Amino acid sequence: MKGLILKNTSHPIQVKTLPASVQVGAAVFAAVLLMAGQAQAQTVYRVVGPDGRISFSDKPPAASDNATATGVGGRPVGVGGVALPFELRQVASKYPVTLYTSGNCAPCGTGRALLSGRGIPFTEKTVNAAEDVEALQRISGETSLPFLTIGGQQIKGYSDAEWTQFLNAAGYPQTSTLPAGYRGPAATPLVAVQKPAPAVKPEDTQTPRAPAEPSRPPVDTPSNPAGIKF
Repeated sequence: MKGLILKNTSHPIQVKTLPASVQVGAAVFAAVLLMAGQAQAQTVYRVVGPDGRISFSDKPPAASDNATATGVGGRPVGVGGVALPFELRQVASKYPVTLYTSGNCAPCGTGRALLSGRGIPFTEKTVNAAEDVEALQRISGETSLPFLTIGGQQIKGYSDAEWTQFLNAAGYPQTSTLPAGYRGPAATPLVAVQKPAPAVKPEDTQTPRAPAEPSRPPVDTPSNPAGIKF
């Protein structure tokens, strides 16, 4: 099947659909997941320079006031503080699941439904703005959606068989064990753009002046009986 091109308001996104048959051994993949899970979660920093230029880096900047950190593979937290079952919490902590989606992306919705139907706690990151696309390119090397990470393992495109096999190898239960009151976190943009602080006017930074003393009326003196002021 040829790749499906989706066009958003600011950029084109290519969505790939992989074939149903996936020739990946579960035992081999489990070993790969074990090594990937031990790696530190990747973080993308969006840095705004003094000249206003935007850049992305996997290293924290020296001055992080104008930087926004975007975690990759973050651990989802249930809305309302509902705790996950112990076994599921252990798996989610070791191999957190993050789904990258975009609007008007049918395979993204299908992948989301698979995760939700199986009871997989996951974090969803949306890729709509140009900054999101740049960050996705840095993370995955492509701009294809949907994009899924399970721990340190990356899966590009949607395939029911492949996603299921990867989730099984990571140790996620095949049927939902989520509590009845669990609600996953809302989807958030991949890059949270910070609005620049309003510029401070020069007069706002000056030291306030002391009020001027009121002028005193001229005082009559013997040498100036009319009180004339020169």
